[in-house]
Amino acid sequence: MFTIFTATPIRKRHLLAATILVSIGHGGAAFAQETGATDSADATNEAAQPTQGAAEGEQTGGDSPAATGSEPQAGAPVMSKPGDDDTMPDAGSYSFDPAHSQIMFSYDHMGFSTSRGFVNGLEGTITLDPADLGAATVEASFPLDALRTVSPELDTHLMGPDFFDVSGDTPIVTFVSTGVEVEDDDEEARVTGDLTLNGVTRQVTLDVEFNGAGLDPITQQPTIGFSAEGEIDRSDYGLSAFVPAVDDEIELEISVEAKADG
Repeated sequence: MFTIFTATPIRKRHLLAATILVSIGHGGAAFAQETGATDSADATNEAAQPTQGAAEGEQTGGDSPAATGSEPQAGAPVMSKPGDDDTMPDAGSYSFDPAHSQIMFSYDHMGFSTSRGFVNGLEGTITLDPADLGAATVEASFPLDALRTVSPELDTHLMGPDFFDVSGDTPIVTFVSTGVEVEDDDEEARVTGDLTLNGVTRQVTLDVEFNGAGLDPITQQPTIGFSAEGEIDRSDYGLSAFVPAVDDEIELEISVEAKADG
């Protein structure tokens, strides 16, 4: 479809639009006939406008629901978002939902790129009381073979003698909190704890943000969510191969969803 921007007076612009529309439908002969069109050309153009507008709406994301996504797909479930950071959770113990808890890690690779990997199936427990958030505790763990990169060859290399040198039973990576420092808004905290990785235990601190609490509409369980960020130096855990070409610092992004126990 054609869209024309010109300083031509409105009547002439209508005539020109009608000429283009009719010539597309009827060929060059129709074009010659329409160059002499009068007021009937205006009517032709006005009749064509709804079709033209609909086509433009499809191309530009106008009022068409299919283009904008403003209307849900027919038959698709509709659900409001139950998690709310203004909702304080009930006191008690919450177990990680491994299907919705994950660690993402990243590091600089030789100054050329940022390499990333992830750990799915994170397990653990959060115990908290909104009246005393500073007394909250966190424990988390995952088997080392849950660690993945974007390359199967690199996964194998990491488990080999240059890095974890895994043989026999799969090692377990653990984190146990030793202290929580809550910010004034009660939505952010610094969580310090002992990270045991590759047989070495070191203290790390995570910046944690409360995402929200609410009732999971699927499981009907009270649910809480947190995000955390931190970093470690892999050389602290006996994993110093290829430093500094492959960066020593590993950045961590952690997402946890946990369900109330009981």
